Formats: sequence, C-alpha cells, structure tokens
Amino acid sequence: MFILDDTDRRILRALDQDQRATVAKLAMDLGLARGTVHTRLDRLAAGGALRANSTRVAPARVGLPMRAMVTAGVEQSEFEGLLADLSKIPEVIECLGISGEADLMIQVAARDPDHLYSITQQLMRCRGIRRTSTSIVLRELLPYRMEHLLE
Repeated sequence: MFILDDTDRRILRALDQDQRATVAKLAMDLGLARGTVHTRLDRLAAGGALRANSTRVAPARVGLPMRAMVTAGVEQSEFEGLLADLSKIPEVIECLGISGEADLMIQVAARDPDHLYSITQQLMRCRGIRRTSTSIVLRELLPYRMEHLLE
C-alpha cells in the first residue's frame, strides 16, 4: 500500500471533476509532464486507488432504480464458495465484510419489488448464507464521495 502525495491528490481531484480527462489535458491543466501523469495514473490503478469507471454509473440509468442493502449471516466454512456464488448474481453491486450481528452487507439493484424478492431468493441459495435481512434504500441522501478526503 502506498500513501498519496500532493501530486497524486491533484490528479485525483482533477479526475473527480472530469473523469474523461485525457492524460494530455490533465498534464496541461496541472502543469505536469505527460509522462508523470501517465506513470502516476498507472501506479494509482495498479495500487487499487482507482475504481472501475462503471462504478460511476447510477443503477437507475441501466433500468434498476430500486436499491437495497441485504445483511447476511454466513457459515464461515463456506465463505469462498459464497463469494463465487455472489459474483454470479449481476444485481449484486457491492459486498462488504462487516462486524456485528451480520457478516456481510450486500448492496443490490433491482427493477421493482418483485425483482428484489427474486434477487433475495437467489442470495439465500448461495453457499453458506444462513439468514438475510433486507432494507430498501428510499433515497440517497449523501452520495459516495471522496473529493473532500483528497484535500
């Protein structure tokens, strides 16, 4: 793991403002050499600092306006098989290991309540899931954000 320096932060803030900015444009806007920007972006991507561009797509824009958070209790011995099963469900957009009463928090996107029900049934068939609890997202009050952490 590496620590972001001021140059990395400047590049990431510029990308946050314009995710389609080219290396040449970033270099010009930031007063850096193109090679520097290119090398930094490669390093940031390889180090996992940059998420895939598809994570910026709103689920509603691909026909899945309903989101829900599903917590799941998991049989730990089935964990690897569980992750393989979860990755095969396209509506699962995020899965986090959490502490507390549940083991996982799974974010899903659905067309409507019937589709959400179908997704939760698929989740229950995944290896190792013992129980689930579903909470429907009513409104996104504060979207995923990072810019303030780059200051």
